[in-house]
Amino acid sequence: MTVFSLEHGKLAYHADFVLYGGAVVLLVAFLALMVPPGHRPQSAVLALAGLVGWSALEYALHRFVLHGLQPFRGWHTQHHERPTALICTPTILTAALFAVLVFLPAMALGGVARACALMVGILSGYLAFAITHHATHHWRADHAWLRGRKRWHAQHHRRAAGLPGCYGVTSGIWDHVFGSAARNPPSEGDETCPASTR
Repeated sequence: MTVFSLEHGKLAYHADFVLYGGAVVLLVAFLALMVPPGHRPQSAVLALAGLVGWSALEYALHRFVLHGLQPFRGWHTQHHERPTALICTPTILTAALFAVLVFLPAMALGGVARACALMVGILSGYLAFAITHHATHHWRADHAWLRGRKRWHAQHHRRAAGLPGCYGVTSGIWDHVFGSAARNPPSEGDETCPASTR
């Protein structure tokens, strides 16, 4: 396995959780210490905008990149074929993309504090996505919300290759907005992803 491998060992796979969890804590601490009290409402709005922005980005990336564009589609197919394997985008790649495509432009347009506030929301959303996706494949669902997400994601894995649908992992809102929600959601007991689907 290399730094850019799609299939990870346990340590490399869990790096996302540690790196992004730590980044969110550090960014929040930075904002709490450096942003004047009068500007904190603006920081909160930017963080919320980042969170909503991540939700839309999660849907768009899953639907149009991971299920639409090569080589990403081929790479994502590996996850569909082996849903419990530790397959994910390398942390070094996601961190570089967040830095270059989000943080640096936001800093150039609005300054460091605003860029940090936006990143708190985006990285919190990404972390929620990573944890939720991991949970849908690896955890027992003792909570109603997680059972619902597991059923939703199982529906995504079970759909035919031409009509996957159910692209949102943390939320189904964008699937409902854009008409890619499952018409026949899985039943209460149908919470697992099959071992081999597309």
